[in-house]
Amino acid sequence: MLGNKAVARGMYEAGCRVVSSYPGTPSTEITEEAALYDEIYCEWAPNEKVALEVAHGASLGGVRSACAMKHVGLNVAADPLFTVSYQGVNAGFLICVADDPGMHSSQNEQDSRHYARAAKVPMLEPSDSEEALLFTKRAFEISERFNTPVLLKMCTRVSHSQSVVETGERIVPPQVPYVKDPAKVMMTVNSRNAHVRVEERTRELIAYGESCDLNRVEMGDTSLGIITSSTSYQYAKEVFGEEVSVLKLGLTYPLPEKLIIDFASKVERVVVLEELDPILEDHCRRLGIKVSGKDIFPICGEFSQNLVRECLGKEIPETLRIQDAIPGRPPVMCAGCPHRGIFYVLHKKDCMVYGDIGCYTLGALSPLNAMDLNVCMGASCSGLHGFNKALGAEGERKSVGVIGDSTFIHSGITGITDIAYNMSNSTVIILDNSITGMTGHQQNPTTGKNLRGEPAGKVDLEALCRALGFDRVRVVDPYDLEQVETALEEELAAEAPSIIISRRPCVMIKGTVHGEPLKPKEDKCVGCKACMKIGCPAISVKDGKVKIDTTLCIGCKVCTRMCKFGALQA
Repeated sequence: MLGNKAVARGMYEAGCRVVSSYPGTPSTEITEEAALYDEIYCEWAPNEKVALEVAHGASLGGVRSACAMKHVGLNVAADPLFTVSYQGVNAGFLICVADDPGMHSSQNEQDSRHYARAAKVPMLEPSDSEEALLFTKRAFEISERFNTPVLLKMCTRVSHSQSVVETGERIVPPQVPYVKDPAKVMMTVNSRNAHVRVEERTRELIAYGESCDLNRVEMGDTSLGIITSSTSYQYAKEVFGEEVSVLKLGLTYPLPEKLIIDFASKVERVVVLEELDPILEDHCRRLGIKVSGKDIFPICGEFSQNLVRECLGKEIPETLRIQDAIPGRPPVMCAGCPHRGIFYVLHKKDCMVYGDIGCYTLGALSPLNAMDLNVCMGASCSGLHGFNKALGAEGERKSVGVIGDSTFIHSGITGITDIAYNMSNSTVIILDNSITGMTGHQQNPTTGKNLRGEPAGKVDLEALCRALGFDRVRVVDPYDLEQVETALEEELAAEAPSIIISRRPCVMIKGTVHGEPLKPKEDKCVGCKACMKIGCPAISVKDGKVKIDTTLCIGCKVCTRMCKFGALQA
């Protein structure tokens, strides 16, 4: 099973009944796979904060529940996380978070283990799919035993690799009755008392970690002892096999003390092998253990078997060396992507573009070069407002925010509310492609379908924006470059907050009707390469003449508006 699929299977076998999530690579498949089980109610929430609150509410209602998100999503959910840690649970409550070392599809490389320590919530880290299934089931048990939410930390390599798992039967615990308890209202004395309980819980979890099978010692040669967890454990075993002794930690918060001290006493040298921040290493140092860690391993980026070999002075076998340099393959918007026309016009008009998080972030790349910056989900709206407050009319006439439909629902609504409420003449472009594109075509509240593709409530973006105080709201077709350019010019010149909705479905949505591929007229092509300015992967120039890859071209005809010589025709 894929690691994420194994987590979903663990939820099923543990009797989980409610899962609420927001899609985010590399966590997305957890919820998609859980939705394949009719016994589990699954939904896409507008954002991770809502997802965590929904799942915790289900726990308080007496059924095992879960939510899933990527590492930056945990930032969004941090507010309820810290208080839920104090409040506790009724039935088991699991929070899955997937980190992305190497930033394969993320804007930063944060280490979610910090959240476990800061919120004082136990964290489990599986190292393969079998452990992903087992640790998921164990997490629900720990949650109920210690009255706490439990974090299950995945990472790209565990989430998206496959290994053999042994499945079991679904066992559904009886629903826990809800009992009104005034002490669960987190305020003043209740919160102070809850903090005391949380500290006691942490001490109990440390004692639990000293002997539980989530942490295990694998003794081999005692000249070197490696303390590790997650996918780093796999790298250690692949590189050294039984040549070294290993302390594998599956419960990485709170960390054991006696177990680590005892292991260190049995080996000559201790090395801590962990990706990103030195959390295990710092814990060992606090225990007075002399260890090597970030003095030999990098703090940035994803590890590999060869990196571990190299850092520990072990020769890399010739058979495992890559002799040839792998050519770069930068990401690109799909042929016919509706976002391409918007970014072409923005580049042409030399706008400052405050971008956001989604596949449209690729608008920053050559040849479009049409995005100046991005920060996090929704920042394009509020960030643009601040930018324009600093520059005044100079900024308002030349700057726009760009945000996708799903991202807008996630956290753009409050940003445009700030624009309307405080009356900055800011223009925000909502790229409505009828889907959550970057994470693999998940539904969202603007699509009219739920997670399972069934009819659902649909947010009317135009009505919503008007209700928030925007009098200027218009819809454009991004394939019509003249219409886009006119709308942009008029809204930037307007003395009022404005919204432009660029509406056309993602070309990759199943069932989208495409046109016939274009047929270039080479006799009319002068080799000016104007058609290349939109960066469509279906277009190339060979021997001075335009070529169209008919396996990619969907007949959007945007490129025909570039050509002044009629060389591109339907």
